[in-house]
Amino acid sequence: MEVNIAIVGATGNVGQEILAILSERLFPANEAFALASRESIGREISFGEKTLKCRDLETFDFAKADIALFAAGGSVAKEWAPKAAAAGAVVIDNSSHFRMDPDVPLIVPEVNADAARGFSKKNIIANPNCSTAQLVVALKPLHDAATIKRVVVSTYQSTSGAGKAAMDELFNQTKGIYVNDTPTPAEFTKQIAFNVIPHIDVFMEDGFTKEEWKMTAETKKILDPKIKLTATCVRVPVFVGHSEAVNLEFERPITDDEAREILREAPGLLVVDKPEDGGYVTPVECVGDFATYVSRIRVDPTVENGLAFWCVSDNLRKGAALNAVQIAEILINKNLIEGRGR
Repeated sequence: MEVNIAIVGATGNVGQEILAILSERLFPANEAFALASRESIGREISFGEKTLKCRDLETFDFAKADIALFAAGGSVAKEWAPKAAAAGAVVIDNSSHFRMDPDVPLIVPEVNADAARGFSKKNIIANPNCSTAQLVVALKPLHDAATIKRVVVSTYQSTSGAGKAAMDELFNQTKGIYVNDTPTPAEFTKQIAFNVIPHIDVFMEDGFTKEEWKMTAETKKILDPKIKLTATCVRVPVFVGHSEAVNLEFERPITDDEAREILREAPGLLVVDKPEDGGYVTPVECVGDFATYVSRIRVDPTVENGLAFWCVSDNLRKGAALNAVQIAEILINKNLIEGRGR
């Protein structure tokens, strides 16, 4: 079955990554529509061997699309996703706007693919936060094996998670420091070059940031509402690739060797775990890959039935674009939609 697909926010980091992944995975697109703001009308975007010209989001007829992949932020999703859904396109939204809506499934295909069937209530499916997506892919097989009680996670999130301007700020500050220019923060609250910032998104009344709240709430919705999770989310001077240090407490005993074997067999994961110099994966090595990498698997002796590990993933891929495309593939493979493409 071929489908017509629209990409909203096609000129942004995630939108362009979506187009690249659709091509790489030979997605059965009869026709693809690149949509953006009026300022980008006519701009050419690569789609495999094809070139798409950007169309105006405000005048596009979503009745032409079977699936609409939104990668344009919460305000755009709030206004246009319901309109696209009402026109008959199944919306897969990368923003946070619909994630906690009880009538909108929040999907990570390796974890809760069957929940995608619930899209029909609003014709919308939500993509989780980038840091949540890679985490739950690693948690799911371990939870099935020994039942996770508590998660303590510290993230090391790249600047691409904050957009192109944030990446440019890291580049310009780094370059400027070498010629004695004083770094001037704009996208971040403090200097990002040669620094780390323990602050992502806005602060909430309990002292946690919204990014940290997202990880807790989304993990509960996707995986298990009984899981307790606390997060510290940190922005680091990396262009692409999120990393996480994870400590787990289980209801039942599980050894590091058992966990290693379970994770090796799990979908979407690659285990690179040797207790030696370089026997682990870093953000630089995960860029452009589909997998979530797990390393440094070891027993946590400070709690009963405890484990710790390190995981890394390309946040523009599994954290956003890849996950959205995988959801679209579920809709097709499970025959949840009828394609209008010929």
